[in-house]
Amino acid sequence: MTIAKSEIERFLHGQIDAWNAHDHAAFFAFYREFAANGLTIEYVGKPPRDPWEILETMWTDHNAGMRLEAVKAVINGHEAACHHRNHIEAAGVVIETMELYDFGDGTLSIRYFIDA
Repeated sequence: MTIAKSEIERFLHGQIDAWNAHDHAAFFAFYREFAANGLTIEYVGKPPRDPWEILETMWTDHNAGMRLEAVKAVINGHEAACHHRNHIEAAGVVIETMELYDFGDGTLSIRYFIDA
């Protein structure tokens, strides 16, 4: 199965828009839709963890005070590489991330590289 570039774009933009709107239901709906057959998330350099727990923890710990800025996304076939700026509003801090997305047949694999 080949995923259309427009569908990858819909996921990438939709999940960021939902995050910035603080819309938990919409944010998780994108992940459930695109990862219906399996989700893996890796924080590069960290031990493996349950991907759904990672998303819930990310939401609980950071959504209220963080705004995401999509700097650049490059889509090639079924993969995307994204550069995001994570603006921690109260602290005036920006954390840069590079994120790799691999879309399969109802599967989604994500690798986060965090400049911390």
